[in-house]
Amino acid sequence: MTRVLVLNGPNLNLLGTREPGVYGTLTLADLEQRCVQEGQALGLQVECYQSNHEGALIDQIHTWGRLHREGTALGVVFNPGAYTHTSIALHDAIKGVEPLPVIEVHLSNVHAREAFRHHSWIAPVAAGSIVGFGVDGYGLALQALARRAAGLRTKP
Repeated sequence: MTRVLVLNGPNLNLLGTREPGVYGTLTLADLEQRCVQEGQALGLQVECYQSNHEGALIDQIHTWGRLHREGTALGVVFNPGAYTHTSIALHDAIKGVEPLPVIEVHLSNVHAREAFRHHSWIAPVAAGSIVGFGVDGYGLALQALARRAAGLRTKP
């Protein structure tokens, strides 16, 4: 059970050109390649998916929940983009596939930005949240999933 999904939500296809001062200059393809390489170093098989459509993201969560139940998937690293602050449907999808570990990741520190970005509908149902570390946040999330798989998870 080493398969991990890196799931990216709306507007992340614009990485590299959209507000590089906030989101950096790496493209989505660069980010995905980095995740695959970091995953390989951790013994993980990383698959990547991005969509600007909420329903497509929900479908991926449902699929990976089933794969986790079948014992063929470890978890999901998820940057829901702006859906973080608006999507009860994504919250419900993640809650519905428990115990699939979903780690919420954001490139920027959403808590240091506009007030409307301070609330996450994802955080209450996520295994954890990593914000503000840029693309390194994805690597940290992959490390956390690898540690879980190795039984090295520490209780808070």
